[in-house]
Amino acid sequence: MSPFDARVVDGVELRESYNVAPTTSVPIVLEHLDDDELARELVSARWGLLPIWAKDASFSARTFNARSETVAEKASFRSAVRSKRCAVPADAYYEWLKEGTVKRPHAIRPADGSSIAFAGLYEWWKDPQAVEDDQWVLSTTILTGPSPEPGSGGVLDDLAGLHDRLPLPLSQKTLSEWLHPEKLEKADAISLVDMVREDAFEVASGWEVYEVSRDVGNVRNNSPDLLEPITPGAGV
Repeated sequence: MSPFDARVVDGVELRESYNVAPTTSVPIVLEHLDDDELARELVSARWGLLPIWAKDASFSARTFNARSETVAEKASFRSAVRSKRCAVPADAYYEWLKEGTVKRPHAIRPADGSSIAFAGLYEWWKDPQAVEDDQWVLSTTILTGPSPEPGSGGVLDDLAGLHDRLPLPLSQKTLSEWLHPEKLEKADAISLVDMVREDAFEVASGWEVYEVSRDVGNVRNNSPDLLEPITPGAGV
């Protein structure tokens, strides 16, 4: 079992990665009905949502995030938010702080060493170029919302200064509701997204933010030392 009480699907390789880029494979947790019982599984998906009408896989390069405020309206996401919701587990993520012409990478992760479950969506897409036995591609996206307001206190201030958007974490309360595979009416899906967004800052208040090496800017670099803190400004 995974840390999210999900069964790891046969054939899924869970490899540690310290520098994940859009359009590569990431683990996701989803639920479906199996003989009228809820089954929670951990599977691998392409990071960047491919709606069924996408002409080719390159479409996913611009759908790795979905704005929570418009997710129920945008053609790329409005179907998935009603019935194909998932969690995207991660131990940490990176953001770049821009100060004038200088950008400095920072890591964000739970201060207690636990994992984050980001609110995500998934879709199945049929690749017309693939061989018949391997045509179906599972893809995913991560929902984002506005960052905390400056003056929110603690680490929320750090997040406010780092970026104007925040990947939305799921709380223990919202995880089960978000994963439930029931198809929702549009209004109910919007209400669920609102609930996730309302809980996000409480979850994020338990995170920590610190500067890391600029080596993270090269996706070919992929080692644990990318998550090691450095002296602020030392990497410039």
